[in-house]
Amino acid sequence: MALGHRLELRQGQGLVITPQLQQAIKLLQLSNLELDAFVEAELERNPLLQREDGPVEAERAPPNEGEGDIERPTENLSLDAVSDSAASGQMDATPDDVSPGERATGDGAEAGAEQAGGQIDWSRTGGGGNFESDDNYEGALSRPPTLVEHLTEQLAVAGLSPAQNVVAGVLIDAVDETGYLRADIAEVAERLGCALDFVEGVLTVLQGFEPAGVMARDVRECLALQLKDVNRYDPCMAALLDNLDLLAKRDMAALRKLCGVDDEDLREMVAEIRALTPRPGAAFHSDPPQTLVPDVHVRETPGGLWHVELNTDTLPRVLVDQRYHARVSKGARTDQEKTFVSDSFATANWLVKSLDQRAKTILKVSSEIVRQQDGFLAYGVEHLRPLNLKTVADAIGMHESTVSRVTSNKYIATPRGVFELKYFFTSAIQATEGGEAHSAASVRHKIKGLVEAERTEADVHSDDRIVEILKDSGVDIARRTVAKYREALRIPSSVERRRLIKETA
Repeated sequence: MALGHRLELRQGQGLVITPQLQQAIKLLQLSNLELDAFVEAELERNPLLQREDGPVEAERAPPNEGEGDIERPTENLSLDAVSDSAASGQMDATPDDVSPGERATGDGAEAGAEQAGGQIDWSRTGGGGNFESDDNYEGALSRPPTLVEHLTEQLAVAGLSPAQNVVAGVLIDAVDETGYLRADIAEVAERLGCALDFVEGVLTVLQGFEPAGVMARDVRECLALQLKDVNRYDPCMAALLDNLDLLAKRDMAALRKLCGVDDEDLREMVAEIRALTPRPGAAFHSDPPQTLVPDVHVRETPGGLWHVELNTDTLPRVLVDQRYHARVSKGARTDQEKTFVSDSFATANWLVKSLDQRAKTILKVSSEIVRQQDGFLAYGVEHLRPLNLKTVADAIGMHESTVSRVTSNKYIATPRGVFELKYFFTSAIQATEGGEAHSAASVRHKIKGLVEAERTEADVHSDDRIVEILKDSGVDIARRTVAKYREALRIPSSVERRRLIKETA
């Protein structure tokens, strides 16, 4: 066959993903904190964007006349077509050039670092030392000390040498909020260029600080330090601490043999162990936990229907400054200036549309989830229905990948608590006699309820017995599935539960 060159014309259809479409897809899966950081970065970079601070009406999904139905938007968003093509492998739906975390800079990050360190930057106060102008001064003085600050105060009066103080400072910095030392002392000795025995000697001094058990490297050492503090550490107690795994299994016969004590002495030793704290640093002040802010609110209307609305507090509201755009457009003279103004205007418009489209998509998906899981909202977890992404996607006319992105890192506030949207997607367990399938979450709840109802040794159910009870209630489940759910709930076996009931009786 001869080889040659020729020209051919071919016509085809394909989707070309632009940076703006990548941005829109990225916005779908961002949490409210990540979205706020991303918008802040765009506001700093784009002069045509400005934040809208006025009041806003929450987007709502009005209920239908039918019981439990939620009216859903019927428009098919163009973003779904992008997700469809991304799922089929025609494009990469994850933009590499957008990193909200890297762009989140400014005074907020510096203030967070100052707060975490427990120090006051006096250069930020008005007048170089005017207490009245610093709003955080009173709070900094009134808050309780952290564990690191408490240990540092004791170090100041410990009477150590300058070299020992340096090593002690490094070790204190390596203590976590529970009071455990999270550093290898051999690595610390190598990094500081000192002998291992010298570091161990400093660590011994620090382990004598309050609270008792602090600076321990594991649970056994933590409990041993607390027992030594009350002069209750002896060879029998040491043997008990060396076999904490047997104590967790309630194997008292083996513990009696290893410790060389009788039943009464062993009970007293176990009671002393239970009176200790495995987290000596938990009583000290730490950074306040971040409050979980839901993206969607669900409430029951007087007519018995469910009302779904977006949480406007989590929605950054930006708009394009048309007046400023008209002014700078007239003042642009060079091609570079005109290109910058044009690109900024197009990016600003696209961001505003993307944020609006994101809000509508979240509302649409949340409304369908509420419609599917109205039994859970009304009666509890036992009425949680099996649900997957495809069911929701087919009902609202979207692709599964779009639903998956929307439900990532999004939370919904219901009368039964705040849940992640992915919580409502559970696998199905077949029912006996061809009935309606049961949700895996509801089955786990039933297993937990059966175990919590056990009061005596005769009430303890084996995994086989739990299978029989569930089958009588219409759940067709295998024994290995019951064992898997029981282990996931951290419920011990029937033998261990009988032993625990016998000990506590």
